[in-house]
Amino acid sequence: MFTGSTKLPPTKTPQPERLDEVYAALRRELYDAYCIQRRLRDGASKMVAAFNSASGSKEARESLSEANKGYRECTEHMCSLESELESQMGEFHVKMKGLAGFARLCAGDQYEVLMRYGRQRWRLRGRVEVSNKQIWDSEEYIFLPLITELLSIKVTELKSLANHVVVGSVSCEMLDLFCPLPQTLAVDINDLGTVKLNLEVTWRY
Repeated sequence: MFTGSTKLPPTKTPQPERLDEVYAALRRELYDAYCIQRRLRDGASKMVAAFNSASGSKEARESLSEANKGYRECTEHMCSLESELESQMGEFHVKMKGLAGFARLCAGDQYEVLMRYGRQRWRLRGRVEVSNKQIWDSEEYIFLPLITELLSIKVTELKSLANHVVVGSVSCEMLDLFCPLPQTLAVDINDLGTVKLNLEVTWRY
């Protein structure tokens, strides 16, 4: 017998108008402020160039000093806003799905995959089993999104302690990964595309 009642949580209703207002406010905190600093920095840069080509009078030197100061301040503000934006960009959850090499992969082969994204690194090693199943010592990693960096991927075949062969090295753009649904990527590692690295990337914000 149930002696009490359970209240179901109220059904949420989308609020598109309110979301538009919040997004506009966030845009004014970050992007619009960044654009203003960029315009001010461009102006300061032109002033520096103009005063550098002017006569070496005391007034010109003082104006050049002020223009340089303004340029440095705008640069600092822009870098600060870029860091603030990066802190709001969520996370990339990357899952290793294995290498695909057609006839290139054989049982017993061992590989190392190194991914670099700015100062972030994910190094993992794996081997191909007799059943063609791949065993990797790490299967998932979280990268924090960056504004200016590409994802660098390098795959090396580990033949012996002193004999490593680089299969290929590529750089990948991350902009298309800002997607609310998981994405499966097949990255061509070598020029011929005979070796691919399969990844699943989920952007969580």
